[in-house]
Amino acid sequence: MIYLSLGSNLGDRNQNIDSALKALDNVINTKVIASSSKHETKAIDLPEKTPDFLNAVVEIESSLSPVDLLEETKAIEIKLGRTQKNLQTPRTIDIDILFYNDKIILEDNLTIPHPLLHERYFVLAPLNEIAPDFMHPILEQPVSDLLNDLWV
Repeated sequence: MIYLSLGSNLGDRNQNIDSALKALDNVINTKVIASSSKHETKAIDLPEKTPDFLNAVVEIESSLSPVDLLEETKAIEIKLGRTQKNLQTPRTIDIDILFYNDKIILEDNLTIPHPLLHERYFVLAPLNEIAPDFMHPILEQPVSDLLNDLWV
């Protein structure tokens, strides 16, 4: 089970996420299995008047390696108008790999599980919709518990 987060806060956010889903489904040897509803959240750690984000999480199946999947997600971001991968800027689309089965990957350009997912409501809430029982391979807690822990 591979889980990706999608976020957009520029342009037609809903269409940006839908376009990213369609593009993911068109990646060779990759298929979208499930998608959460879209969640609107305030921009975090961005300038005050930054537009709100629309976020979703998808489950995909893919025979691509994690690194190849990362390259495909970067290509989709560029195709949909993302000009830079900088956390301090608004974006048409942001695609992050949250989990790739139960793999733990610590490389210069790729960290799986995503290192901040357990701290982010905008990731955990939609992820909990489609995978509440998925176990974080490092924290050894299901997604539902990680979400509940944010409120403690």
